[in-house]
Amino acid sequence: SRGWGSITPEKPKVDKKLAEYKCDTNEAICLKLVRFPEDLEDDGTTFHPEYSHQLYGDDEVAFGYKGLQIQLYYSAGNLSTLFKVKYSSKVTEKFDCVEADDVEVKIRDIIPAGFSCSTDDFVSRLEKEANFRPFGNLLHTYKVHNEEAGELTYQICKVDMACPGFQEYHGRLQTFLMWFIETASFIDADDDRWDFFLVFEKYNKDGETLYATVGYMTVYNYYVYPDKTRPRVSQMLVLPPFQGEGHGAQLLEAVHRFYCTLPKVQDITAEDPSESYVKLRDFVLAKLCRALPSFAPDKLQLGFSEVMVKEAQDTLKINKKHARRVYEILRLKATDMADEAKARDYRLDVKRRLFGPYKKNQRELTKMMKCLRPEELVSHIRHIDTDVQHQELEKSYQEVLDEYRRIIERLASQA
Repeated sequence: SRGWGSITPEKPKVDKKLAEYKCDTNEAICLKLVRFPEDLEDDGTTFHPEYSHQLYGDDEVAFGYKGLQIQLYYSAGNLSTLFKVKYSSKVTEKFDCVEADDVEVKIRDIIPAGFSCSTDDFVSRLEKEANFRPFGNLLHTYKVHNEEAGELTYQICKVDMACPGFQEYHGRLQTFLMWFIETASFIDADDDRWDFFLVFEKYNKDGETLYATVGYMTVYNYYVYPDKTRPRVSQMLVLPPFQGEGHGAQLLEAVHRFYCTLPKVQDITAEDPSESYVKLRDFVLAKLCRALPSFAPDKLQLGFSEVMVKEAQDTLKINKKHARRVYEILRLKATDMADEAKARDYRLDVKRRLFGPYKKNQRELTKMMKCLRPEELVSHIRHIDTDVQHQELEKSYQEVLDEYRRIIERLASQA
């Protein structure tokens, strides 16, 4: 026992020393979209992932390094890639009896071949950016005022995998998904039912017009019997340096308008949409629907109608569920909520929709009453307590109201 006792006090020191070699991978990974060589040394152009668990585990930690920096730098347009790993010190198996994580192999698994590990080589590739042009067909051009740069021009293009050079470019572009979409996965690029929509910014460099990648969307065209398709938005990402400037709304609106021109499209949906995507969709669809005659303010006060459903479906490829939500947003916009009677009518109208799941629960309870034992029935009835239902319904209504008001404010700011 004396032999063991002489070793034990050393263990906390060892643990503490090794703890210093743990790095948060979200901080260690440094991303850049490089336009000029000087951007490489400018910390102001660096941004970091929101997520890295898909590569580095749920803890998002890399072990074995101090001052770890995983540099993934992309040229702004063509996304030519520079990949380097730096650190101030690293554990060694010989002296520390532990092995450092292989942080490089995890990155190499997701970035396509052809990347550079040399800064000089990357800078020489940067000089070729002047030859880069947006892929595909131009759908829409718009301008955004920037306080520093003035008025900037953006282009939205539609492209498919048959476009020369696009498959390689997409391989580089989709690596960003791993860092900014929590459940991201790469798509099967060989399936020709994918559509791609890209956003580019035009900018000047030494008197030349160049293009920078801003964001993109992937859409899968599902077959609907007997002769229709249902485009489903799969992935959408605006790169962090461009977020908060309205590009997501511009992209989604352009995509909707494109599919509205195709007779075979039944409606447009989204695959497992995030909360932020639903808010964006609410805004874009409300903006589009307010121009439809059936969504005029006087019609909105009469309640949700089949005429609205049909016009939204036929004109804008919006399904009934989304049309109902847009109706509620635009009706709130057209309602004087200071008028008690009008406010009450609106509240009851929305709550009737929100009450749907509760009514379903009650129908299921009625069926269960025929086959449950008394003690089981008591347990289920507790879940369907009327007072609790009313409280939950009121809470849901207030949350919906807050969401709708934010959308209405945004609509008013862009009127």
